[in-house]
Amino acid sequence: MKAVRFTAWKTFPTIEDVPRPTPGPGEVLLKIAGAGACHSDVAVFEQFDETMGEQLAPSYTLGHENSGWIEELGDGVTGLAVGDAFLSYGPIGCGHCPACSRGQDTYCYNAATQPYLATGLGRDGGMAEYMTVPARNLVPLGDADPVVAAPLSDAGLTPYHAIKLALPRLQGGGKSALVIGLGGLGQIAVQILTAITGATVYATDTKPEAMAEAEKAGAKTIEGGEGQADRIREATGGQGVDAVFDFVGITPTITLAQQVVARRGRITVVGVAGGPVEWNFYANPYEAELTNTYWGTIEELYEVVELYRAGRITPQVKTYSMDEALQAYHDLHDGKLSGRAVVTPHA
Repeated sequence: MKAVRFTAWKTFPTIEDVPRPTPGPGEVLLKIAGAGACHSDVAVFEQFDETMGEQLAPSYTLGHENSGWIEELGDGVTGLAVGDAFLSYGPIGCGHCPACSRGQDTYCYNAATQPYLATGLGRDGGMAEYMTVPARNLVPLGDADPVVAAPLSDAGLTPYHAIKLALPRLQGGGKSALVIGLGGLGQIAVQILTAITGATVYATDTKPEAMAEAEKAGAKTIEGGEGQADRIREATGGQGVDAVFDFVGITPTITLAQQVVARRGRITVVGVAGGPVEWNFYANPYEAELTNTYWGTIEELYEVVELYRAGRITPQVKTYSMDEALQAYHDLHDGKLSGRAVVTPHA
């Protein structure tokens, strides 16, 4: 079968012919419907090196946003049927620590001793025709379109988790939220905020077309450039934003968040660009939080799927054939996408 392989540090991936995998005990073989291309993949093959450790060391198949149909059941798997459509929860922890027991494999207590971090991150992922998945990691899609659903396993789950943690700041009348960065995750964040909160949602990006898309989902957009922080504060009556979600994570975007967050507000940095920031007691609004977050729980992925099936959130996707998979990564790297690139091996 064809697969997009990460073969060496700081080396662009290649499409290779590899054997079709066989599911082990407790696993299923998933026939891939869609595999989302993520900026984390770009970081893996463009920025990471030997210092990342053996868990992410090449070679393996990329792709941690995956959906598909069960093709084969491994030993011991019951209650699942061949042909049914599922979304795959990517993180894979030890399965028995407190974090894994609550479905939060991302914060596995024993992560340092695991052989990989997730499907597509150390373990063969879904940027291929087939992929093996632990049966526990499957979230049913029913009759919903699995191709459009594929990005939900990260681009939907990650903002959903961040927003749920910030809900205490958004409860009640007159609350506001700001989304910084309107790529794949930011666009879905706007939809989630509109769907599950009563807050006024503001959004900002450097691309006019991205802001126009956010407006369709109910956001009030604010242009960047000189005076941006003043415009955001003016929009909130001078009080600032109750919950800010930064989906970029560079120094200027985090600084903007610090400038516009309200007293007792919350800034969640979701983007993994790693920009350093300064903190000053007298400049920071009193009791305003600055935190980060990573992915989400499998229980939350069930909730994300329910929002999708109810038509409350819909990822904006551009599909690519298996032969076009490398072009999807080029387009992602070059900033040509406002939604999510999804590779469809069997389309």
